[in-house]
Amino acid sequence: MSKRLILVILFLLVIFGGIFGWKYYRGLQMAAMMSRPPPPAVIAAAEVSVESWQPYMHAVGSVTATQGIFVTTEVAGQVSEILARSGQRVNAGEVLLRLDDSVDKADLRGLIAQRTLARLQFERARKLLEDKTVSRSDYDASRANLDSARAAVAAKRALIRKKTIRAPFGGQLGITDINLGQYLSPGDAIVSLQALDPIYVDYNLAERHLAQVRVGQAVEVKVQAWSDRRFTGVISVINPGIDTGTRTLRLRATLDNPDQLLRPGMFAEVSTVLPLRNNILTLPRTAVTYNPYGESVFVLQQQDTGLVVQNRPVKTGEVRAGRVEIIEGLQAGEQVVAAGQNKLRNGQRVTVDNSVPLLGQVNGR
Repeated sequence: MSKRLILVILFLLVIFGGIFGWKYYRGLQMAAMMSRPPPPAVIAAAEVSVESWQPYMHAVGSVTATQGIFVTTEVAGQVSEILARSGQRVNAGEVLLRLDDSVDKADLRGLIAQRTLARLQFERARKLLEDKTVSRSDYDASRANLDSARAAVAAKRALIRKKTIRAPFGGQLGITDINLGQYLSPGDAIVSLQALDPIYVDYNLAERHLAQVRVGQAVEVKVQAWSDRRFTGVISVINPGIDTGTRTLRLRATLDNPDQLLRPGMFAEVSTVLPLRNNILTLPRTAVTYNPYGESVFVLQQQDTGLVVQNRPVKTGEVRAGRVEIIEGLQAGEQVVAAGQNKLRNGQRVTVDNSVPLLGQVNGR
């Protein structure tokens, strides 16, 4: 009986010894694995670049015609001829419309006849005055009659001229709503006329920018109708006063508009060009980590153990085309982590893999 018990005990010792031995062996393996350093993290790197940026002051404004009116009539009359067509481009002095002047022309012939009679009477009175057979007062009366007749003829001719409506300046006509035979009263609108080349863009800037603008300074304009184009011009007028309600400065830019793509009333995004800024340090925007306490980047450093990262606070500025300006904290040529920094800590080893292009580095931008 004791022999069996000894055998069972030995068997159990072998079983439990094997189990505890296996556990001990696995513990040694785990300890060895934990003692080895973790593999380097894979990141994308970018270099601090030196660039030149063209700064702008951005504002919104409106496109305005250099000259724009509704053509009207000064005198009443019935429309006898319409030469203007909707949307037509006209030159200064070109006839747009004529009012019926047949009665006025008939009156003019009568006035010319009266002027002729008055001239003959004046010449007769002048000869008689030389012969002292007429009084000075009769001579003066005949002269006054001649002047009055001449004035009447001039006034009637002026009235006839006003019944021919001409374009006061060159430009493009709008839609005409006038019909033949229609009676027009003085001041009635006939058609819109806009001078489109060159054209103005009016906009406002805050008064603090007064020292940064001058007449002749370049501007760039974008409109929604032609969103893929930039129209260039120069500042032509700076209002001498500041608006007391808004504390803004009004400016007017003049732009060439040969294709007449810009039209009065358009909403315009205006960029006033400032002097070029050189030696700006920039990084891809993805390289900067934004936190409530400030911005930071991971800088790559070469050590004996390999490439490691160190977190460094930076001060950023303007952001443009996926790149951010670095004002403080970095030097040109330093390498920083541009992607994959969320899993990093100070002193961690890394491996660089730039096979995927980063925002701000595509197409060299």
